[in-house]
Amino acid sequence: MNETTALTVLPRPFLKWAGGKTQLLQQYQPLFPPQFKNYYEPFLGGGAVFFYLFQEHSSGFKAVLSDVNEELINMYRCVQTDVEALIKELESHHRKHNPEYYYKIRAKKNRKPVKKAARIIYLNKTCFNGLYRENSKGEFNVPIGRYKNPTICNAELLRADSQALQWVKLEVRDFDKVLEEAKTDQDFVYFDPPYYPLSNTSQFTSYSRYNFKEEDQFRLRDVFAELASRGVKVMLSNSDCPFIRELYQEFPIHEVSAARSINSKGTHRGKISEVVVTSY
Repeated sequence: MNETTALTVLPRPFLKWAGGKTQLLQQYQPLFPPQFKNYYEPFLGGGAVFFYLFQEHSSGFKAVLSDVNEELINMYRCVQTDVEALIKELESHHRKHNPEYYYKIRAKKNRKPVKKAARIIYLNKTCFNGLYRENSKGEFNVPIGRYKNPTICNAELLRADSQALQWVKLEVRDFDKVLEEAKTDQDFVYFDPPYYPLSNTSQFTSYSRYNFKEEDQFRLRDVFAELASRGVKVMLSNSDCPFIRELYQEFPIHEVSAARSINSKGTHRGKISEVVVTSY
């Protein structure tokens, strides 16, 4: 990493992600705890909250970032430990990109971590709406998007993110494993689970083969409550609906306004209320 890159490029998400929190960070800012030593994010996704907190806390903190999606964690590990090789692979994808090449890569399986990571980033940058979605077999199944000149490789951003991830622990695991580590008021846990659906036509509760069901929402609430009882600072995002409000009625609930970013009809993309639950 050269000094120019470190000074001019701030770490931020390198992936497009359904439900990504970049647009909500300014509304979240007053809700974040001002001080903590250890940060845990069990539903990593695009990592917008982590990268934001990394910029804001000049004193630094230890972070454990996790997800059940093995492909996702592999990507972050490659950015963390082998970013130059990853950039080289993405530049190769950029040179070859066209519809035929997209579907060829989508159907291809890679075993080498860097090639796997580059494949998913390439598909993410060129697929329809930047939507990460797997079928029941764990196969990426989103069609190609209509982009004239997609940015497949932002090398400076990847290098900046690599620097931010140097002291981070990355794990493939279920969200309840955070109970094994977060135990004091020096710990901050942020949960961004697949949202509870607002209607029968909004059943996007999983971006991978691992469905997040109603019983998982109850299990998550129990984990939230257990952490809160220990004095851990806990924050959670979810749908603004009676089910979620009732589930977390004993905790402070805050409203934020988000834009719908993924919908098949452009006219149906607009502002929608979401909730943020805190233990403090």
